[in-house]
Amino acid sequence: MIADVKKTADQKMSKSVEALRNDLAKVRTGRAHTGILDHVSVDYYGTPTPVPQVGNVTLLDARTIAVTPWDKKMGPAIEKAIRDADLGLNPSAMGDTIRVPMPALTEERRRDLIKVVHKEGEGAKVAVRNVRRDAIQHLKELLKQKDVSEDDERRAQDDVQKLTDRYIAEIDKVLQAKEADLMAI
Repeated sequence: MIADVKKTADQKMSKSVEALRNDLAKVRTGRAHTGILDHVSVDYYGTPTPVPQVGNVTLLDARTIAVTPWDKKMGPAIEKAIRDADLGLNPSAMGDTIRVPMPALTEERRRDLIKVVHKEGEGAKVAVRNVRRDAIQHLKELLKQKDVSEDDERRAQDDVQKLTDRYIAEIDKVLQAKEADLMAI
């Protein structure tokens, strides 16, 4: 029973860190990457659809993304969706292809993005701590029902705390890496 509680806590904490990594992938650096457009939705015949599902998203060079819509009529709609997505991008149509140049980041914009990164990191830490709280609560219930001894419950709480510390440290490493990535010119 204790092993199940620890395993569940480990899985949930791991998912929190993975969710943080996915969220930080959306925060752009000076380089272009196709994942920036994954969460931009375009109105595809009345249905909001992510850009990668209505066209081919590729990199032209280190600072330019190209979107080639599969349906040629979708070009203006994709262009409008990217512009309206509040990513600070200004796409332009060149024939059938939409070019999305990545503007250079100013020092002030980099600092703002670092604040966003730290806010995301704090949210992930809160999620990990909530998992710890739930696991410890579950352990106390097992003790109350006399399914485990007090010593086993105390050791399990210590193990859950060590697990929490490990994942908090991992979150800090992810945040430091992203911050270094943002500050690199």
